[in-house]
Amino acid sequence: MKSIQALATLTLLASVAVAQPPPLVARNAWVRAIPGADTAAAYLTLRNVSSNPVTVLGVESPLAGHAMIHETTVQGGQSRMRPHEQLVVAPGMTVKFEPGGLHVMLHDLKQPLSVGQIVPLVITLAGGGTLQVTAAVRPLSAE
Repeated sequence: MKSIQALATLTLLASVAVAQPPPLVARNAWVRAIPGADTAAAYLTLRNVSSNPVTVLGVESPLAGHAMIHETTVQGGQSRMRPHEQLVVAPGMTVKFEPGGLHVMLHDLKQPLSVGQIVPLVITLAGGGTLQVTAAVRPLSAE
């Protein structure tokens, strides 16, 4: 009888853990199509809806051989792009990935991207969690 009660308690705890909302919410995800290129940039907004900091360790996409968070900065009138190793999103804060700032670089695309196509992104979080995001491909002229 005790083993049945213990099993019922574990099942209840597991269902509560599964029902918790993800700590990050992604919105307005999109990818800029660059005709003839094997790279593309993805943009989105991440909001930490939890009461703890959330660390983003990386990004993957099944449509790219490699994906990395990059940051564009202007130094001495020159635009420079560098990898952004990990990103910490404070509780209640929003981080925007946008042209001219943070973005996800998709390298070695496995196929050309076309406007309207959906690109899946998987954001890896510290502690083993992931966030599944879909990003629509927009034309090169999109802002």
